[in-house]
Amino acid sequence: MISLSDRQHVVSLIDEAVTGGARRRSAAAILGLSVRTVERWRSEGVGVIRTDARPTAVRPPSPRCLSVAERAEVLEIARSPAFASLPPSQIVPKLADQGRYVASESTFYRLLKAADLQHPRGRAHAPIRRHRPTSHCATGPRQVWCWDITWLAAAVKGTYYYWYMILDLYSRKIVAHEVHAAESAEHASHLIRRASLAEGLAGRLLVLHSDNGGAMKGSTMLATLEALGIAPSFSRPRVSNDNPYAEALFRTGKYRPEYPTQPFTDLAAAQAWVLRFVRWYNEDHQHSGIRFVTPAQRHSGEALPIIEHRQQVYEHARAQHPERWSQTLRNWDLPTEVWLNPERIKSEPLSEVA
Repeated sequence: MISLSDRQHVVSLIDEAVTGGARRRSAAAILGLSVRTVERWRSEGVGVIRTDARPTAVRPPSPRCLSVAERAEVLEIARSPAFASLPPSQIVPKLADQGRYVASESTFYRLLKAADLQHPRGRAHAPIRRHRPTSHCATGPRQVWCWDITWLAAAVKGTYYYWYMILDLYSRKIVAHEVHAAESAEHASHLIRRASLAEGLAGRLLVLHSDNGGAMKGSTMLATLEALGIAPSFSRPRVSNDNPYAEALFRTGKYRPEYPTQPFTDLAAAQAWVLRFVRWYNEDHQHSGIRFVTPAQRHSGEALPIIEHRQQVYEHARAQHPERWSQTLRNWDLPTEVWLNPERIKSEPLSEVA
């Protein structure tokens, strides 16, 4: 609908164009209007523009409209014990089976929405909205650790050995690990104490993120964390994606070529293999997430000179053959921040530029 002020402005523009020699039909077409529309606006007389009467028009009720009693019957049926937990898509067929037609499915939905009943009714509960996972940011080593436990198949079918692992989020270094024949909070408590001493955490602020297993949330483990001044952080229940770095490390280990194809014969064999893997991962593995330096180099601060040397090598190569470099050099910059479960940033709509 076009407001009265806009109608008056449009008519004045058309009259001005006609005075200048333009045809009224052409001037109206430029504005996207027909001549009949402009004439209808001026049917009251010269200089008088009609307002749009549609908003204030009095219309007779539609013959298809339900009466007040029929509307009340629809709501009464929806509230009845037999249909209180059913949506209209099931209410209407059940009424038809009983030989009754009260209203269409869309009418049921429309009346329920108008009565603020378009939500779980009866014993049905609204869906549970899960909270967002806790976000942590590490700008250096020994700030955020992730830890988890995975199973290693034993020789006896149905039994496993348990690999305990603590990973530094910033450097990806495995700072502590153990393999036990059982999963318990006592073993986890001993592991975090050993890691705290090895990394010199006295007086440091540290966040330890883990899943919701019994070993992670056991009273012994929580008491140890409190005594060490470590803040515990937990994933959402049954959401393994909230601890992605630990899960990815276990995947890397179990898909290594030297991972045994047969179950471990005993606990000592499992411990020996895990020790070899941890040494390879920390000292030899060039991690793609930290620009292909080893986690040990990143953890100790030796990665920066290595990155600078690589940058110099590339600059020297480009200086020798600049015609072979159509774009910029490879990005060797190390990430300054590593996020665990970062917040999702909503993209802002692009504004039109005139």
